Amino acid sequence: MSATTSPSPTRRVAFAPNWPMRIALLLLLAYTVWASSRLGLTWDRVAHGMGEGGKLLARMVPPNFERWSLLLEGLLESLQIAVLASAIGILLSLPLGLLAARNLSPWFVAGPVRAVIAVCRSLHYVIVAILFVKAIGFGALAGTAALVVASIGFIAKLFAEAIEEISMKQVEAIRATGASALKVIAYAVLPQVASRFIGFCLYQLDSNLRNSTLVGIVGAGGIGGTLFAAFKRFDYDFVAAILLSIIALIFLAEIISGRVRAALR
Repeated sequence: MSATTSPSPTRRVAFAPNWPMRIALLLLLAYTVWASSRLGLTWDRVAHGMGEGGKLLARMVPPNFERWSLLLEGLLESLQIAVLASAIGILLSLPLGLLAARNLSPWFVAGPVRAVIAVCRSLHYVIVAILFVKAIGFGALAGTAALVVASIGFIAKLFAEAIEEISMKQVEAIRATGASALKVIAYAVLPQVASRFIGFCLYQLDSNLRNSTLVGIVGAGGIGGTLFAAFKRFDYDFVAAILLSIIALIFLAEIISGRVRAALR
């Protein structure tokens, strides 16, 4: 009787090479080199830019805080723009997020609302600020409106996604009692997403505080206008004072928002 031979098991190689990934990385590297050559990104230009950057930094030292009243006025306007835009954006994002949640709203409601939110997220806030400056003129109103649009695009989207992840058992239990839609939202939906919604709002406030210093460059109010004017006058020591003040303001806002988050946990 001949002994039957069992087929040898397939040999598996540990850490087998992923050739599709390697080829993709090589193609990405080749494209990066080609794009750099097309854009004129050379080491000579980098070295020249580093030298010019050193000269610019030398002209910024020491910072000039003599015009502190103008600096304080711009910072306060940026702070007002950020707070006002965040408040209006949050108030508008709350109902939009509820309407955009597909587990609460029918498709013919959620679809158009999501399209509105996507439009708010499509354009950069500086471009939106330019549009508002052209439409309603220079000043803080244009900057506030632009940041309201940016706030809606961020908060409403994340709020809708957070609502879609909630447990529907609580919603169904409240509905079974015969409660109205507003009571279902108040007692079954919002308690499940309240902490995340507060986190989104605090993050957007920080973001609007940073962005409010930038929209002023295009004439939408805030410290950005003062910064742009100082650059045009080659007043680099005052530029350094403005930049340091902006950094200090952002750090202060970060400390406050961090303590608020810790208190709400």
